[in-house]
Amino acid sequence: MNKRWIVFVTSLCCIFFVDQLIKTFFLEGFRWEGSFFSLILTYNKGVAFSMFAFLEEYLKYIQLLLVGGLGIYLLFYKDILRNYSFSIGIISGAALSNIYDRFIHGGVVDYFFWHYGFEFAVFNFADVMIDFGVILILYYSWKSKKEG
Repeated sequence: MNKRWIVFVTSLCCIFFVDQLIKTFFLEGFRWEGSFFSLILTYNKGVAFSMFAFLEEYLKYIQLLLVGGLGIYLLFYKDILRNYSFSIGIISGAALSNIYDRFIHGGVVDYFFWHYGFEFAVFNFADVMIDFGVILILYYSWKSKKEG
């Protein structure tokens, strides 16, 4: 196994493990109400902002197919995985953790609720890591074009 695969698998496993560990606290009853944000347990039956919740049980299989399809795509275009192995590992670990929630809990376990000034959707660590992974890919892509 080369270095890039190790980076990919390690980042995937670490994000999956940390996300599930955090969610365990909320599943065991942890709750905190604050002035700016609250940490509360909720289950998102859809995707971002509860979109596509009407797909119900089918959504987890659709997402699994999409992540699997992306994995197959990356096997054919190894240079993408080679260039962005850490970022793709982060995104994959987070995505698989949220899909795992759908199979085990019937919805994605969300807990961070911002409510100061406006109410934002409830989200979790995996959601933040998906955004972070995309930002890293955009940054590395921009950086490589600037250097080349």
